[in-house]
Amino acid sequence: MEFIADFHIHSKYSRATSRNMDIKNLAEWAKLKGISLMGTGDFTHHLWLEELKANLEDCGNGLYAYNGISFILTAEVSSIYSKKGRSYRIHNLIFAPSFKVVDQINDTLGRIGNLSSDGRPILGLDAAELARIVFDIDENCMLIPGHIWTPWFSLFGSMSGFDRIEDCFEDQTSKIFALETGLSSDPAMNWRLSALDKFTLISNSDSHSPQKIGREANVFNCALDYNEIRQALKTKDKDKFLYTIEFFPEEGKYHFDGHRLCGVRWSPQETKKHSGKCPKCGKKVTVGVLNRVESLADRPEGFKPADAIPFINLIPLDEIIADAKGVGKASVAVERDYRSMIAKFGTEFEILKRVPKEELLKGLASKIAEGILRVRERRVNIKAGFDGEYGKISIFEDKETEKEEQLRLF
Repeated sequence: MEFIADFHIHSKYSRATSRNMDIKNLAEWAKLKGISLMGTGDFTHHLWLEELKANLEDCGNGLYAYNGISFILTAEVSSIYSKKGRSYRIHNLIFAPSFKVVDQINDTLGRIGNLSSDGRPILGLDAAELARIVFDIDENCMLIPGHIWTPWFSLFGSMSGFDRIEDCFEDQTSKIFALETGLSSDPAMNWRLSALDKFTLISNSDSHSPQKIGREANVFNCALDYNEIRQALKTKDKDKFLYTIEFFPEEGKYHFDGHRLCGVRWSPQETKKHSGKCPKCGKKVTVGVLNRVESLADRPEGFKPADAIPFINLIPLDEIIADAKGVGKASVAVERDYRSMIAKFGTEFEILKRVPKEELLKGLASKIAEGILRVRERRVNIKAGFDGEYGKISIFEDKETEKEEQLRLF
């Protein structure tokens, strides 16, 4: 069966996360989006783990269920440590096949650091040692480096990462078979590094609120079964792992270089021209994902490996509605139209990907329909994100985004 999965989210027990990130709301929004499989996130936090155990039904195949939505047990661990005289900050996702395994992981990690302080715990633990711990407990676990290009907290981050995955994970590298690209990069950027060819590239929302789940996701055609999903990822099986759904990477908040406080936003070429120093404060700018990829790439832009998993770029439906109406995406008008469109056509991903052009034009306000079609054709305007600030994507030119009183759903 074909289904959409979002493995990386956070619960209400993580910092800067909505209080609505609970099982009930995750299941409700997964149905609105058209997602069949959600990561639980944060299984290292004792209170969230209690809620998971109390609410999720064991499916007997390494997955769990609530109100028609499947869940896979996941967590993210932040490792902050020193190695060979340098400090590193690495985020890793852990997938576990059962609550029994989760309890063993938590018992071991709980003796190393405080798991109760945050849904995403910070441990002074070498990433290689974290991998050893997880795989020694159960070799069927998955450890996937998270958002691998983010400057401050990732495997290849410009401010705190490594140049080679082997330098990070040492003898555990062979047990790692997938990498999360993050919001500020897409697979095409990663294809420029031949060293990444052996890894399967996945994409997830890393959501801190229910409305943002699925902004990046993975599309499979296999059984909803932990081992089948793991095998599809391990073997990069293109018949079972069909494609990823991506942000336009420029919308990610670390795509370009710059200084947010100084209002400096640079392409890699501009950073090089200025020797990496902010013209306003004189400090080094935060080097973003595009620049970091450029520095490690050994292939030209546009190269595609033969066994690459395809991807598509989408913009969330609420952003399309907001841009068409010329209002903020948190407005009541956007939520009303979003809910009406879901009631009419099924799910958000159905609308964004599958509903035929003729039905969109017939069933929606013309400008909203046109916005969806433009996104499908990649006809968008993008101002790249930098130094922690999300990029700005517009579908219509400024002159087209005037508020229109008649812009209503039929």
